[in-house]
Amino acid sequence: MSAGESSVSGSGGNHNVVSYDYGDKKADSGKVQKFNGDPEEFSWWKTNFYSYIMGLDEELWDILEDGVGDLDLDEEGAAVDRKKHTPAQKKMYKKHHKIRGSLVLAIPCAEYMKMSDKSTAKEMFASLCANYEGSKKVREAKALMLVHQYELFKMKDDESKEEMYSRFQTLVSRLQILKKSYVASDHVSKILRSLPARWRPKVTAIEETLSV
Repeated sequence: MSAGESSVSGSGGNHNVVSYDYGDKKADSGKVQKFNGDPEEFSWWKTNFYSYIMGLDEELWDILEDGVGDLDLDEEGAAVDRKKHTPAQKKMYKKHHKIRGSLVLAIPCAEYMKMSDKSTAKEMFASLCANYEGSKKVREAKALMLVHQYELFKMKDDESKEEMYSRFQTLVSRLQILKKSYVASDHVSKILRSLPARWRPKVTAIEETLSV
């Protein structure tokens, strides 16, 4: 008997059952942040969830936003006819299983019950965001507010470089979630401009190096 197979006895004799590998064998580092159901903390949780998923596999977040294509899933997210999957569909199903499972682990049971009729991670996440973020108009207003915060971002007098960078990264993650992202060169320029006057000699040296 090959690895990954087990023998099951029944009225029809012995049958080999092949297990279905839903993801990587190695354990993921860290744990998914649990949402506590507080509307005031949803944005903070969403930012942490985004960072956690991107740390695992950026394609998982793509599936969360774009869906699973032509996969036919039942109400619990299981494949209707898994054995007929093409290699590409099998890969998609495995990744969807992982992101959907991460989302289920990250929300309270009461929230899951509200969306128990949603078969895909995309539908579940969209429902969750609609409940806690409001309409498209509200999301656009939040995005504009974050863009304004980004443009005005400055290092505080009483914070360290590490604290400033952590605050900046949180802001960038929230912008990415609302599809208001910038390129890396924008971030570099923004950080350099945000530093106080005492950093001017170092900023000038860095800018000269980048312009070479």
